[in-house]
Amino acid sequence: MPFTAIIAEDEPILRAQLKAKLARLWPELQIAADVGDGEAALEAIDQYHPDLAFLDIQMPEMTGVEVARSLAANPQLKCHVVFVTAFDHYAVEAFETDAVDYVLKPYTDERLKSAVDRLQARLGRVPAAPPQDLEALVARLSAKLSSPTEQLKWIKASVGQNLRLIPIDEVLFFQSDEKYTLVATAELDALIRTPIKEIVEGIDGNKFWQIHRSTIVNAAAIESVSRDFRGQATVKIKGRKENLAVSRPFSHLFKQM
Repeated sequence: MPFTAIIAEDEPILRAQLKAKLARLWPELQIAADVGDGEAALEAIDQYHPDLAFLDIQMPEMTGVEVARSLAANPQLKCHVVFVTAFDHYAVEAFETDAVDYVLKPYTDERLKSAVDRLQARLGRVPAAPPQDLEALVARLSAKLSSPTEQLKWIKASVGQNLRLIPIDEVLFFQSDEKYTLVATAELDALIRTPIKEIVEGIDGNKFWQIHRSTIVNAAAIESVSRDFRGQATVKIKGRKENLAVSRPFSHLFKQM
């Protein structure tokens, strides 16, 4: 019988990309379901009892880590897990055992092929290797998810009808309105739904400065700072036309400028 899998990834474009790459690298693998959140992933696992589950670590409503915790607590739902993440520090620090695999976003054929080879080796044994014990890993990942020092590596943003993965170092500034946050780079503007408060918690405060309750700037991208007759400071970003206002609570950042 062919092996089966479910895919849980909240971004439809990335979900389709992972499904297509798996179809090419492991054509015998049957994708029983591809879903967009953790609750749907648990329902699919309960319905199909797949051999494998590709779980995005960070999803709305219920994270991939929370799904894995549920699998660890219910022996009837256990399956081999591959975590999907855009945060490479999870891969470096949290996955300390070959019993659990991971795939970094954006997906590369090389890394995905490595994961596929390892999964095929485990499942092809006689008898097949049992699903890994997730309890210890879930505990480590849970601690890391709650840590205030975790930092974003990529921004998933909409550009027209397409989804782009923007390296955080390419972002010149973030600016929010009531519904969306603009992600500005030297080459493009994109929109995300993540509020400024959440972005602040996931970036390096030494590299990115919050200058207003709705604005974060890449410190290396600041071209100049000017003040009007009232002492109101504005920031000019390299290669951009915008002049970004600095609110009084953040004016201390530019006292020496």
